[in-house]
Amino acid sequence: MVENAAAGVIELQAFDLVLAGMLVLAAGLVSMALRLRLEKRLLIASLRTVVQLLLIGYLLKWVFGIENLFLVLGLAALMIIAASRAAVTRPARTFRGVSWFAFLSLTATGMVTTVTVTGLIIGVDPWWRPQYMIPLLGMILGNGLTGISLSLDLLLESLVEKRDEVEMELALGASAWEAGRTPMANAVRRGMIPIINTMMVVGIVSLPGMMTGQILSGTDPLDAVKYQMVVMFMIAGATALGCMVLTLLAGRRLFNSRHQLEAHRIRKR
Repeated sequence: MVENAAAGVIELQAFDLVLAGMLVLAAGLVSMALRLRLEKRLLIASLRTVVQLLLIGYLLKWVFGIENLFLVLGLAALMIIAASRAAVTRPARTFRGVSWFAFLSLTATGMVTTVTVTGLIIGVDPWWRPQYMIPLLGMILGNGLTGISLSLDLLLESLVEKRDEVEMELALGASAWEAGRTPMANAVRRGMIPIINTMMVVGIVSLPGMMTGQILSGTDPLDAVKYQMVVMFMIAGATALGCMVLTLLAGRRLFNSRHQLEAHRIRKR
């Protein structure tokens, strides 16, 4: 470790990273001893972590140095595409067009929220400055994809498992919105569980990564707390809107104009 007195940061060297990797190695040895068969997954996950973080580190250093609007928007588009793909591959069921719906949901909620925070709340000039926009968008997408993935999984499961109940309501004269409102509402609630749980214990049980990183870099703890509040509200709002948008789009696809449930569109992955 080398301390940078000017910046107040302790710089990590390669040997320090190797020592940190020993923690994962220890977990792998325990897995082997207990025959849990997790060592291969830990190894692959660790290698991917190293490669992916190094690549994004060099990429961001290049992007930050150039500060080009179209380059920043291109990187943001790639992040959204990757997030939308990850979101729709986790649920046990799917339907045609779900990837497009996930992309629209994450694009609308992610970009609107990020631009609001950078341009209006923080007051970054220009609003697309990559040092702010890319990390904030990444936090929104990371939490948003988890939320919409959970929402989608429960919505499709409910429409399949409780198909008879939904169709009975439709047969008795209920509209598609009335019959599908409960499954969609439950789906949105499921998607919001992770971020709500995090908000309930933040500062008591856990110190979020952004706040911890700022404190370690020498930022005043109160300033770090203010930024973390903005981030938590930003993530909660974007996740809630993303879950709502996705469930509404899915509902429009799975119920036709004659107020019939088209459950045949849903298939197992």
